[in-house]
Amino acid sequence: MFIDKATIHIKAGSGGNGAVSFHREKYVAAGGPDGGDGGRGGNIVFVAQDGSNTLSDFRYKRKFNAPAGGNGGAKRCFGRSGEDLIIPVPRGTLIYDNETGRLMADMSSDEPFIAAKGGRGGWGNSHFATPTRQVPRFAKPGTPGEEFDVRLELKLLADVGLLGFPNVGKSTLISVISEAKPEIANYHFTTITPVLGVVRVDEGASFVMADIPGVIEGASEGVGLGHEFLRHVERCRLLIHVVDVAGSEGRDPLEDFDTINRELQQFNPELATRPMVVAGNKCDLATDEQLEAFEKAITERGFKYFPLMAAIAHGTQELVQYCAAQLAELPPIREFEAEAAPLPDLNALKDRAVRIEKHDGVFFVEGEWLLRLLQTVNIREPDGLQYFEKVLQSSGVIRQLEEAGVCEGDTVSIYDFEFDFVE
Repeated sequence: MFIDKATIHIKAGSGGNGAVSFHREKYVAAGGPDGGDGGRGGNIVFVAQDGSNTLSDFRYKRKFNAPAGGNGGAKRCFGRSGEDLIIPVPRGTLIYDNETGRLMADMSSDEPFIAAKGGRGGWGNSHFATPTRQVPRFAKPGTPGEEFDVRLELKLLADVGLLGFPNVGKSTLISVISEAKPEIANYHFTTITPVLGVVRVDEGASFVMADIPGVIEGASEGVGLGHEFLRHVERCRLLIHVVDVAGSEGRDPLEDFDTINRELQQFNPELATRPMVVAGNKCDLATDEQLEAFEKAITERGFKYFPLMAAIAHGTQELVQYCAAQLAELPPIREFEAEAAPLPDLNALKDRAVRIEKHDGVFFVEGEWLLRLLQTVNIREPDGLQYFEKVLQSSGVIRQLEEAGVCEGDTVSIYDFEFDFVE
């Protein structure tokens, strides 16, 4: 079954908790705290794989959870890190944040994408020993892993896309010039899913062709099957517009040509500027007058024209050679650029609730929104740190700390970010 859209829930592993432990050994006095840190939670990682052109694996399995990190132990033993959960997707899959619609990644290359980061392991009590706090009886819990819904959308990776009304011979053409074996029959919408075929040009030279089904009048508005599959045209570097030049079903071939082009324009104006070749199929059923009139109209519009009889492979070799020559000069298959995560609006963060607890002089601040903010902002950079300080002021966290009794020089711990309070 061909499925090119899916929504799944992903949850990275939580970090392990830090340990509270004290060193006890014969003849060793005042061993001190030796609690180890928790391990990092596993990430959710997407990787592109070849040989698959459907998201059907996500039809029933919709929840993916990475393992948590192990807890810390005595003798400064670190907890084991959770293993990353690898999710293979077809090459060409776009990954969106389902809540915001932000494009997170285009899985067209071999580079893996970490969609959800595992939580950091909590610190053991050995981190909190100071000259004035020699017996810290507390440790940090691990932070939760990132968790959200993502929308997967497949845009097939093909160099050449076949367009045209149903039953004009697209399936026949791709079956003749490639190794693809689509169903071929004399009725509309025989092809109900995109078909990919590798076209061999010369030894070591080839390109990928896609038969895009169901493009008819109104496809850009959801009529027929075209609305579902027009997205797969967006990556194609070159388009072949197949037309029944004989008008064997009572339609005017030139009107068909204009209709499909209007659908492309309405769906995505950029597609109207994509290089296009016109293939006039079923020439054996057309009269000389029809052939001449159609070829003249197409060439006057500036398109390269190839007369075909796809069923007997007449004229197909010339079309293949021309496409190969054009592809050698065209840019590579389009990759969509991921969008950066926007910073939260300061005005929307006013008076956000937090939990503040005090242990041995350390003020621990927690809040789900603060955790998400720390995962978004890089506080290791000056701009990110300055922005985070503004958030603490505008959201009322500083005010709540003062109400909890924080003083100059006290330690404030916000998950894995720690600082000395300055009035």
